[in-house]
Amino acid sequence: MFEKILSSSRTAGFGLATALVLGATGCAVGPNYHRPEVAVPQNFKEAAGWKPATPNDDAARSAWWEVFQDPVLNQLEGEILVSNQSLLQAAANYEEARQLARADHATLFPSLSAVGSYQRLRRSSGSSSVSTSRSTSAGTTQVLTPTSGSSGVLTTAQAGLQASWTPDFWGRIRRLSEADVAAAQASAADLANARLSLQSALAQDYILLRVADERRRLYANAVEAYRRTLEISQNKYKAGVVARSDVISSQAQLDSARAQEIDSGVQRAQLEHAIAVLLGRAPADFSLAPQPSLTLPAPVVPVQLPSALLERRPDIAAAERAVAAANARIGVQIAGFFPDISLSGEEGFQSSVLHQLFRAANRTWSLGADLSEPVFDFGQRRAQTLEARAAYDATVAAYRQAVLSAFQSVEDHLSTLRILGEEAAVQSAAVEEAAEAARIALNEYNAGVVDYTTVVTAQIAELNARQAALTTLQNQRTTSVALLEALGGGWSASDLPAPGAVLARKSPPRHP
Repeated sequence: MFEKILSSSRTAGFGLATALVLGATGCAVGPNYHRPEVAVPQNFKEAAGWKPATPNDDAARSAWWEVFQDPVLNQLEGEILVSNQSLLQAAANYEEARQLARADHATLFPSLSAVGSYQRLRRSSGSSSVSTSRSTSAGTTQVLTPTSGSSGVLTTAQAGLQASWTPDFWGRIRRLSEADVAAAQASAADLANARLSLQSALAQDYILLRVADERRRLYANAVEAYRRTLEISQNKYKAGVVARSDVISSQAQLDSARAQEIDSGVQRAQLEHAIAVLLGRAPADFSLAPQPSLTLPAPVVPVQLPSALLERRPDIAAAERAVAAANARIGVQIAGFFPDISLSGEEGFQSSVLHQLFRAANRTWSLGADLSEPVFDFGQRRAQTLEARAAYDATVAAYRQAVLSAFQSVEDHLSTLRILGEEAAVQSAAVEEAAEAARIALNEYNAGVVDYTTVVTAQIAELNARQAALTTLQNQRTTSVALLEALGGGWSASDLPAPGAVLARKSPPRHP
C-alpha cells in the first residue's frame, strides 16, 4: 500500500513539474525590439563627381589598403591582425561578453547536482544521539538528537541527486539572455571597429613615413643643388667677379638645407617606432628600409549611398546593438513585478551502515516548490524599471549621434579630397614655375646680370613650393585612408555573429 502511495506521489510530482515546464514557454514581458529610426539623407552633399560604389568595389575593400599598391604595406597590414596587443585585448573582451551570455542563458534550464556525505561521530558516556532526517528544498539534512545512554560511535552515510529549477514564466531570463547576446554582438562590433582603426592608423603612419623619406630626398637634392651653386660663387669670387659675401650666403644656404635634411630623420624614426608598436613589436626589433621613390598612387574611392553607411560602419553597429541590449533590460526589470517560482527535488539513499547504503529500503526522495513575491518595496522595482527605460533612451540618442557623426566624417573627407585635388593642380604648376625661375636666376647670375640675392630667393621659393606640393600629396593620401575608414573599410553588419554563434560552445579562433 505504501509503495502505491509513493508511486502516486511521484507521478503527481513529475506531472506538476511537466506542467510547469510547459508553462515556462510563455511570453516574455517587456517591449520587443525595433531599430530606432534615424534621418538619412538621399546623397552625400560633397559626393558630386565621385565614382559610385558597386558590389565588386565593396568586395575589394575587404583589404582596402591594397588600393595603394604597396606590397610592404600589404604585408604589414596582414601582420597587425595577429600581433597587435590592443586588438588581442578587444578580442578577449568579446570572448568575455560571449561567455557571460552563455552563462546567463544556461539558467533557463534545470541544474542537477550529485551530493554525498559520510560522517562518524563518537558520543560521550553520559549521552547518546538519535539520528533523524529533515527534508528541505536544498536536500535532506541529518539531525543528531542527544539522549542519555552509553558511549559509542555513530555512522551516517548519504548519497543522491538534487535538482532545482526556476521556470522562466515571465521571460526574465530570456530577456536577460537577449540583452547579453546583443551586448556580445556590440563587443564584436567594437572588435571590428578596433581592427579598422588600427589598420587605418598603420596605413596613416606608413604613408607619413614614406613621405618623410621623400622629404629627405627633397632636401638631399636641394643640398646637391646648393653645393653646385656654392662652387659657382667660389669660382666667381676667385676670379674677382663677385664679393666674398656671395660665397658666405651660398655656404649658409647649403648648411641650412643640410640641417633640414638631418632634422627630417626625427619624424621618420618616430613613425618607425609607432609602426613597430602597432605590430606588437619592440621598436628595437623593427626597421623599414627607405624606398628609392614614393610609390603611393592616388586611389579611386567609390562612395556608397548614405543609407548603406548604417550597415557598413562597425561603430554604428555597436551603438545599435547597445540599444537592443538596453531594450531587453527593460523586460528584465518588468519581470521583477511578477512572482518567482522555484522547483526542487531530491532522490538518493541514506543509511547508518555504509555497505548497506544503496539498498531499496534506504531510498529517499522529495519534491518541493517555493514562491516568492515582494509585497511592498517602497517603489524600488518601479524605479529600476524607469532607470532601464532612461538607459534605453540614452542609447537611442547615442546611436543617432553616431549616425550623424558618421555622415559628418564622410562629408568632411569628401570635401577635403576635392579641395586638395584643386590645390594639388595649382601646386604642381607653382613647382614648375618656381623651378624655372630658379634655373633662370642661376643662369643670369653666371652671366653677371643679377646678384646672388636673386638666386637665393628663387632657390628658396623652389624648395618651399616642392615642400608644399609634397605636403599636399601627403594630405591627399592620408585623407583617402580616413575616407576608406569612414566608409567602413568593407565591413558589413552581416559580419556580426548570429545569436547562435554567440551562444555556441566552441570558442572563436585565438587571433582576431
